[in-house]
Amino acid sequence: MSENVITVENIGKMFRLKKSGYRTLKSAILDSLRFRGSAMHDFWALKDINFSVGKGESLGIIGINGAGKSTLLSLIAGTKQPTEGRIQTKGSMSCLLELGAGFHPDLTGRENVLLAGAIMGIPQVQMRQRIDSIIEFAELQEFIDQPVKHYSSGMYVRLGFAVAVEVNPDILLIDEVLAVGDAAFQRKCIQKMDEFRQNGKTMLIISHDLRTIQAISDRILFLNDGKVFGIGDPQSMVHSYESLSRQLATRGLRREWGTGEVKITGAEFSDKNGKLTDRFRWGDLLDAKISYDAPKMIKNPVFGFAISDSNGRIIYGNNTQIEKYDIPSVQGKGYVCLRIDNIQMSRGNYLFSFSVHSSDHKVNYHRLDNTFPIAVESDKPFEGFCYMPCHWKK
Repeated sequence: MSENVITVENIGKMFRLKKSGYRTLKSAILDSLRFRGSAMHDFWALKDINFSVGKGESLGIIGINGAGKSTLLSLIAGTKQPTEGRIQTKGSMSCLLELGAGFHPDLTGRENVLLAGAIMGIPQVQMRQRIDSIIEFAELQEFIDQPVKHYSSGMYVRLGFAVAVEVNPDILLIDEVLAVGDAAFQRKCIQKMDEFRQNGKTMLIISHDLRTIQAISDRILFLNDGKVFGIGDPQSMVHSYESLSRQLATRGLRREWGTGEVKITGAEFSDKNGKLTDRFRWGDLLDAKISYDAPKMIKNPVFGFAISDSNGRIIYGNNTQIEKYDIPSVQGKGYVCLRIDNIQMSRGNYLFSFSVHSSDHKVNYHRLDNTFPIAVESDKPFEGFCYMPCHWKK
């Protein structure tokens, strides 16, 4: 088992934030006199974070915006201090945390390279020996003696990454700034990170490019709301992140209504092997288990479903009445099962709605619209969302 070069124990980071909301000048003055500090509140950007990274390991860090990813990297880099807990690192460290961080706008690119080396404790003689390779990697030969305040965001990133990797650190920290570079330079950076892995270097990488981070990471740390949502196999963590993202994306489209005489209490999707999942491929079987609760007996209820696109537009719907499946009555807790034998939809994210209503359609007992998301992978070429088998002849 490799030696741990980064150890994070019970880390928490708290910020003091001003309370939002409208107040008059008079009330603000009176509050400041009566309750000093009452206009502030504590915000924990990170709480109870524990993990370690072994020598030569690449750890990807993912999470929605505001999850605490950049804060965590800045704590490990030492640019911020934790409110609680401790962080231990072993070996030299180089960081690319935010656009232009560590660069003085009035200095030239060359001068900033030497300044960055001095900040990292690298003697100027060594930095002068490495500066040619840094300039070459950054592809800034024509601009290296210009003040960096005239650089584009892409030029900033190229110089920052070149400095971070060419100083040959034991630990490399990279934030989302790579997204600013062009496609060619991104490929160049990924190749360099692959070299780092092969040379036994340790890397921590934040990225919203899930395909890339999955490819270059040995493990992935999934943060959500400032806490560890999961850590482990890259594929499973990416799937968890995508599932949460789909759930969050439905918030503005969800709608719930009905008399409540029967309530749909939940729904689970599973594949042909009975494994719970919300990811399917073209041609897959989909099983849905829809749970309900009926405090009193309801005769001849009709259960239905609809599938909508990611914008909430219905693309297909069906129910037990259409399929001539009679449910004499429901009472208490139970469930009904829906099976789609062959998913024939285009690639994308979809939203399931479930409903239960009277057989004469006059009473809606309960509807959960656009509440249960799934993802479909498909390589089938056709226009629209649902495939319809057809034949041509002449």
